[in-house]
Amino acid sequence: MYADRGLPARNVEDVSESPATSSREDNPTLGDFLLPDGFRRPRAVEALRESSLVLEAGRYALTSVDERRRRWVTPYAARGVPRTEEPVILVPGFMAGDATLRAMSRSLRRRGFRTYRAHIRANVGCTRAAADELESRIESIAIKRGSRVRIVGHSLGGMLARGLAVRRPDLISGIVTMGSPMLAPGAHHVLLTTSVDVLVRLSRAGVPGLMAADCVAGDCARQSFHESREPMPADVSFTAVYSRRDGIVDWRACIDPAAHPVEVAASHIGMALDPRVIDVVTDALHLPAYAGRPGLRPVRDSVLEVDSGESA
Repeated sequence: MYADRGLPARNVEDVSESPATSSREDNPTLGDFLLPDGFRRPRAVEALRESSLVLEAGRYALTSVDERRRRWVTPYAARGVPRTEEPVILVPGFMAGDATLRAMSRSLRRRGFRTYRAHIRANVGCTRAAADELESRIESIAIKRGSRVRIVGHSLGGMLARGLAVRRPDLISGIVTMGSPMLAPGAHHVLLTTSVDVLVRLSRAGVPGLMAADCVAGDCARQSFHESREPMPADVSFTAVYSRRDGIVDWRACIDPAAHPVEVAASHIGMALDPRVIDVVTDALHLPAYAGRPGLRPVRDSVLEVDSGESA
């Protein structure tokens, strides 16, 4: 299914066989357990790869113009696109908000998906608190639509999706992660490390709603990390999109052994709007919930056990 969309997922074994390239720079903020052996932070110069965002944005603009042109020349009666049953919620990455995934949402809607925002203005707070709020949001959408939900998460958003899929498989039928360093959340560029440090300092100064030290080095961080490494439920599909051109996180950390890995050629930020990545996400969202698990079939016929009087 992915052959004409993303690049083949080659050398996935590099995750375990790569040399011990872990960066052990002194860091007073991040816990060492977030950067296991075998992973490293991208070098400072590697952030220059993110400059391709300009090309990816241009590619998206050209694709959108072409799609609108083809829509206008199509007879009105033939313009309708069948709507998918399962809703899709898009979750932004670290220090990002719902607006960063607006382009992807627009494209998915044109392809028949019912997309929903995560209601995250800026993903800068406690990860556990963000997961709890996102769980409530997903539950309300599932009740409203009468169906399990699929999640598309970018970077930190994908890590939230991974943890929630373990916690609430009754709500979630599939997840797609994009550039999410689930195996080593600390394997990110020094610019992100600096941003985390600033947030922690502001939190200590009394600014509410920001990551505290416990969120990135204490029990809170450990619980979030361990939850994201729990075995995936058998009937929840999982696609992990990664790029060797990623200038923000170590691409090896994005290849979860429980996922179907798909390699793309895009920058970390550009994954949110590159049409080629959106094609990969589209294919992944069409996978059955038990995809990639030979011999398995869906085991849940209903989405939730809730009071019938509740509504989203």
